[in-house]
Amino acid sequence: MKCKYHEERNAEQFCASCGIPICSDCIEEVRPDEFFCFQCAMLQSVTQGGTSIVDKRDKAKRKALGKKVEWGPFHYFIVISSVLIAVMWGVIIFGGKEAPGNRIDFVRQERAFLFMVDSSIKRYAHYENDKYPEQLVDLVPKYLPMKKNELIYLYLLSYVKSINAGYMLSLANPKSGEFIILTPNGISYDNADLGEEVLR
Repeated sequence: MKCKYHEERNAEQFCASCGIPICSDCIEEVRPDEFFCFQCAMLQSVTQGGTSIVDKRDKAKRKALGKKVEWGPFHYFIVISSVLIAVMWGVIIFGGKEAPGNRIDFVRQERAFLFMVDSSIKRYAHYENDKYPEQLVDLVPKYLPMKKNELIYLYLLSYVKSINAGYMLSLANPKSGEFIILTPNGISYDNADLGEEVLR
């Protein structure tokens, strides 16, 4: 019988996988006394390699699942540091006092309300492609959390949308002294006594 790939040569073995006759040049001995043609030998190698990779992966998974996580000094350090940072931020934000349960008193805390609205305008611009609202009521409720019966307090503020400055926000009826104007570029102080404006 002749070799499948070399018709001038006699076959010496049959492929253990596909059964074709092969000569000595075509024989691939994958395992002792197991002879394959080149193509079947390649398939055997790939199959064995894939199986061994899968076996190793499964073994690693079983080992990882069986292994318990041991807490060391580093783990305790991370937990304690996280707690301390949370407490520190609580002290910074609330001044060591309990978080305020009531909403802001818009009339008594006009300046706090002014800065709160200013941050809402900046959020609006961030999410609305650098555009500013036409009027302050456009901020409610998505960017400025106010109830319908509280919208009247927006009249405490003076808001002007400007082509050059972007916008100017201030108190509608400021008390004597410094007159604060908020713009996208920062805070501007207009001192009525000196009649001059200082941009910071």
